[in-house]
Amino acid sequence: MDIIQALTKEFGLQKWQVENTVKLIDEGNTIPFIARYRKEAHGTLDDQVLRRLSERLEYLRNLEKRREEVFESITAQEKMTPEIEAALQKAATLAEIEDVYRPFRPKRRTRASVAREKGLEPLASKIMAQERNCDDPLVLAAAYVDPKKGVESAADALHGAMDIIAEDISDNADIRRRLRNLFTLVGVVCVQAVDPEKDSVYRIYYDYTEPVSRIAGHRVLAIDRGEKEGYLKVSVTLDAVKASNVITSVTITDNDSPCNAVVREAGSDAYDRLIRPSVERETRNMLTEKADESAIRVFASNLHELLLQPPVKGKTAIGLDPGYRTGCKVAVVDPTGKVLDTNVLYVTHSDRQRESAKVTLKKLIQTYHAEIIAIGNGTASKETEIFTAEVLREMPGCGAAYMVVSEAGASVYSASKLAAEEFPQYDVSLRSAVSIARRLQDPLAELVKIDPKAIGVGQYQHDMPQKELAAALDGVVEDCVNSVGVDLNTASAPLLSRVAGINAAVAKNIVAYREENGAFTGRTQLKKVPKLGDKAFTQCAGFLRIPESRNLLDNTGVHPESYTLTKLLLDTCGLSVQDIKSGKADLLTARVEQAGGIEKIAETLSAGVPTLTDIVRELQRPGRDPRDELPPPLLRTDVMDISDLRSGMELQGTVRNVIDFGAFVDIGVHQDGLVHISQISDKRVRHPSDVLKVGQVVTVWVQSVDVERKRISLTMRRPE
Repeated sequence: MDIIQALTKEFGLQKWQVENTVKLIDEGNTIPFIARYRKEAHGTLDDQVLRRLSERLEYLRNLEKRREEVFESITAQEKMTPEIEAALQKAATLAEIEDVYRPFRPKRRTRASVAREKGLEPLASKIMAQERNCDDPLVLAAAYVDPKKGVESAADALHGAMDIIAEDISDNADIRRRLRNLFTLVGVVCVQAVDPEKDSVYRIYYDYTEPVSRIAGHRVLAIDRGEKEGYLKVSVTLDAVKASNVITSVTITDNDSPCNAVVREAGSDAYDRLIRPSVERETRNMLTEKADESAIRVFASNLHELLLQPPVKGKTAIGLDPGYRTGCKVAVVDPTGKVLDTNVLYVTHSDRQRESAKVTLKKLIQTYHAEIIAIGNGTASKETEIFTAEVLREMPGCGAAYMVVSEAGASVYSASKLAAEEFPQYDVSLRSAVSIARRLQDPLAELVKIDPKAIGVGQYQHDMPQKELAAALDGVVEDCVNSVGVDLNTASAPLLSRVAGINAAVAKNIVAYREENGAFTGRTQLKKVPKLGDKAFTQCAGFLRIPESRNLLDNTGVHPESYTLTKLLLDTCGLSVQDIKSGKADLLTARVEQAGGIEKIAETLSAGVPTLTDIVRELQRPGRDPRDELPPPLLRTDVMDISDLRSGMELQGTVRNVIDFGAFVDIGVHQDGLVHISQISDKRVRHPSDVLKVGQVVTVWVQSVDVERKRISLTMRRPE
């Protein structure tokens, strides 16, 4: 296989784009670096395309490696033929390669191998030849009766030969490929209850069928989980006549041969005993793999949107980690995330304690001029939200507002070694309150400290292959961190470790260097950090920001390798870095046009248009945070109860999770409402993620409310 050609065709790219990208990957460059600073080489492909291309490159290389291994194995057995070699070269997937290898793979002892030991292979060959004028199969078999070999009769010999024929049919790569395709196209998933009398969340699947070609990924994952938990039994069925037709079309060469019926019977045995269980299992695996891939993509998309939620900058925040018995833990953090105060409020206890808690919270708001309050959405969240709303009503003009934030993973972080190192003076629950407050201030900086799988913005994440899920989510975190940029002088080690080219050990060395030598004053100082060599510097430098640097470019996304080019660009436009510093950046666009446009300047300076375009963008807004351009989060000052909702009521809400069949929206009543995919738009929606993003503020209308079961149905289609 020509891997470059295969990738070119699969991704719809030019050959030079793929060749250059593969070369950059093989040289050890990170995906964020390639995406941001090597645009001319790959034609401005985005990081997601580059990451998918990198994954496919690895798959195809593994495919080629396996193809070579199989070729060598068959050749070593002296069984290689031009036909087998052609089939092996044609195979486009690992499954197809394994189909070719199946007849030559070392087998455990089978009925067919026992028959071969008894010398019955020549009989099987005679029967499969299906000569029109040959003797009856039992007559042919009589010549192979040999009690010494355990063949007592002609019937024994015939059955042994049929076992050999059945295994040969099972090993036929063409038959398996066609049956596998048939299962995919017209197979049916059939689900039954293990115990119909036993109630469970899987009741809707107790007597359920759906074509393989149409079953949705989330239903596959639900069925898989129900089977694993012992509630469901699952099979994939295929019309027996269709399966038989596939086998006979390959194996029956003469309908008038006396051996015809025996071959048909052996084919039926091959299908029932050897092929169907195997292909059914492969089909189930294929469905699960596709469902996993889809779910991982949704999880990754949700995580991407969550991490890039706009920060609430320059405001002191109060984090509330709700609780019943142990009280509500409180942490006050300043705009930089530094902890100013901690406390415990007993919100759900006696009236006297509740009033005392109000006094304490009011004092914290007034003392530290807190403007935002983050409430974790866990146990006792509703009571804490009602309490907070009462406090704010009793403090008119204080300017504070609250937001319920997901505390998924907060407990994982607060009990971690990292949290213990960061806050050795606080117990686990107070660390969680700090994390909740910081999530509202800067979601990205806080959530990078938590295992992405624990953040909980997907579906069935615990059922997915954890290695693939972790790789996808780590890629999302890396892309988000590098697209925003990191302040070198304030970033934590976990945040720094997500920067391209920096691993956990180097991140700790950067923090240690900063603590020992003071704040960084220029990017070149990074080269003094232990274990941060030239290669790592090249990868990471452009993503690190130093607001304190005397060189303005150190606080932009301009890479140090382009500093000279930036000066030439400014010279061409009659400007200097000092002009940009003094607020004349708005002149740059006009000066670029006066100089003939970016293409003309690129030609003059022998530079790439994408790189120059990025430099101009960075100079226009030095130190910019792309998240600032997004709508701010929806803050509230009052709370509703689910019983207050009425059909047709119009509300503002925040999308909390996007899944295959819809999205969950926080409308301020503690219980998220579901907008089914059919209610997202008047137009047909292929997938909810095409329209909705985590953190997006949307207008919804209440469709129905089930107070007892705490279920809220919402619509985004305006009622007539």
